[in-house]
Amino acid sequence: MLSSLLTTLALAYGGLAALLFLFQDSLAYYPQIGREIYATPREHGLDYEPLSLATPDGERLDAWLVPAPRSRGVVLFLHGNAGNLSHRMDSIVMFHRLGYSVLIFDYRGYGRSTGKPSEAGLYRDAQTAWDHLTRQRGIPPGRIVIFGESLGGAMAAWLAARERPGALVLSSVLISAPELAADLYPWLPTRWLLRMRYDTRAALAEARCPVLVAHSPNDEIIPFRHGQTLFEAAAEPKVFLPLAGGHNDGFIFMRAEWVNVLAGFLNRHIEGGNGHERADE
Repeated sequence: MLSSLLTTLALAYGGLAALLFLFQDSLAYYPQIGREIYATPREHGLDYEPLSLATPDGERLDAWLVPAPRSRGVVLFLHGNAGNLSHRMDSIVMFHRLGYSVLIFDYRGYGRSTGKPSEAGLYRDAQTAWDHLTRQRGIPPGRIVIFGESLGGAMAAWLAARERPGALVLSSVLISAPELAADLYPWLPTRWLLRMRYDTRAALAEARCPVLVAHSPNDEIIPFRHGQTLFEAAAEPKVFLPLAGGHNDGFIFMRAEWVNVLAGFLNRHIEGGNGHERADE
């Protein structure tokens, strides 16, 4: 009887481990959530240029370039693992009010972009967007802010480790995929099962630019310690911004005092940025 129970438990445990190994992409990427583009910057009173960015491996990335008058710099926006660029309108408006243009795009397989998401593919997408700004638009790296939210923060840190942006901003970002999986599934050997890495901490240790890390102690998806660990891994100059609320409602743009910290950080470090524009003006 006991041996039968143990066998059943072992089979169930092995089945869960196998499911995590086989379907980890489905657990990491949610392009099916909000695939439709439900709004554009123009509906928020902003001019924008629709773009189609070609990746080196033949994919096409749907993108928007939203210019700001007398732009202080350009934000390269790397969004999280669900939804599409049209779900980030509040952030786009925030950066526009602070005097920063925005380049935002959908990863392969998201929104109207072609292809299928993968770790290597998403890194390639981030590099494609950077190259568009620096090579095709001629924007100096020191005037570019790389902004990454949630999973997008892993790509942001990866890119900052290879290029020299003016600043890097990480909002509610994971230490690494294995580290987060261990938090979410502590009863499984996730560090052995995961193929993807998304090692933000390792990339951040190689980045040589000012860093702002924002995270909420109440984040129910990516625990607060991830933000604390990333802040410790970053080189100076760096700023830690404690947020409030859960993972999906602790965004920087939600409170004027948070936006003012962000604005002050950017204006200190981005080439051409001067003065501190308050969010509530």
